[in-house]
Amino acid sequence: MADRPGAHAEDRGFLTGLIRHLLAGLLAIAALSTPAAAQSPFSPAIRVNDAAITNFELTQRARLLSVLGATSGVNQLARDRLIEERLQQQAAQQLGITATEEEVDVGLAEFTERLGVPVEDFLGQLAQAGVEEASIRTFVETGLIWREVLRTRFAGRAQISEDDVDRALALAGSTGGARVLLSEIVLPARNPQEAAAAETRAAQFTQIRGAEAFAQTARDFSASPSRADGGRIDWLQLNVLPPEIRSQLLTLPPGGVTEPVRLQNAVAVFQLRALEEVPAQVPDPLAIDYAELRLPGATRAEAEEVASKVDTCDDLFGVARTLPRDRLVREVLPVAQIPADVLRKLGALDLDEISLDLVRGDTRVLVMLCGRTNEITQGLDRGEFRAQLRNQRIASFADGFLAELLADAVIVDLR
Repeated sequence: MADRPGAHAEDRGFLTGLIRHLLAGLLAIAALSTPAAAQSPFSPAIRVNDAAITNFELTQRARLLSVLGATSGVNQLARDRLIEERLQQQAAQQLGITATEEEVDVGLAEFTERLGVPVEDFLGQLAQAGVEEASIRTFVETGLIWREVLRTRFAGRAQISEDDVDRALALAGSTGGARVLLSEIVLPARNPQEAAAAETRAAQFTQIRGAEAFAQTARDFSASPSRADGGRIDWLQLNVLPPEIRSQLLTLPPGGVTEPVRLQNAVAVFQLRALEEVPAQVPDPLAIDYAELRLPGATRAEAEEVASKVDTCDDLFGVARTLPRDRLVREVLPVAQIPADVLRKLGALDLDEISLDLVRGDTRVLVMLCGRTNEITQGLDRGEFRAQLRNQRIASFADGFLAELLADAVIVDLR
């Protein structure tokens, strides 16, 4: 059959159109299969309620944590911290709390001062690591507004009485009366450069939670001979420790970690594994520190559920943060002034144990032994103890409040 005029041209045109159509289809499929992070670093990666966390923010935070000394699980840590901070920002927004640029400047200066590095030098280190100044400023700003949220919500319920201070000072007294079981991480600080690096890394270690995590970190980083045993050291009398360590330990719950402590040619952090009074040194207490948590209409099973959330007396403030103020009472009273029904329960308790058996009418009363005191030590800084006790109490409220925010949040991973 003879070719039609222009037939070849038509075929070429058809083939060209077909190829273009196929190419367009392939490009569309490729676009659909491209990860959001590859499309744009500012694409949402996680949604927290109505707020987004972008891929860029995750990358920036991971780099910041690396600069601050984090060495493992950095991406997961960045994710967790940014989710918590979104919730903190939302809580501040609901209360109308903001921070000015000047306040952020001051907060950034305080932050770098704790690291032992001038602001400009620290910003330079961040820039070299690819961290933008806006990222660290947002980090600092969130810390400032969260602190104000806690002050607004809980300051009135975190007041420290003279009895609270007396109890802490009595345990820290020169005559002993208490001993501690500690784990340690000791970092060399033999020159200014090494000291700055040690302070930065030690600050990161203060966020460690759990005995095994602390032990593994000690094995990895500590310069002390105790590293072979995960940083664990034997029982020590509290009164043999330097005052700056004693004052921190007395405000920590079991498992808590101190702020970095400067030692000779070293920087250290300590984890409190246990604190106990020594019965032989305090045979006849003059006063007893105890708490009552009153639960009207509660069954024993409900009381047991509450007790399961409490390890120390300070934990009671977190449990009772949403209850009327008269539901939780903590007192230090001479033995002769303690109500007889409470005293009978206290007599059978060890430190930080709870009795669930006291019932007054329709109210079940949880009785907890917080400590026994024999003398009030003179010459120690009451103001320092008061501030640390108050901060610890607010921290207990803060942990519970943040746990509530996390439990109520709608968190969606978009990656």
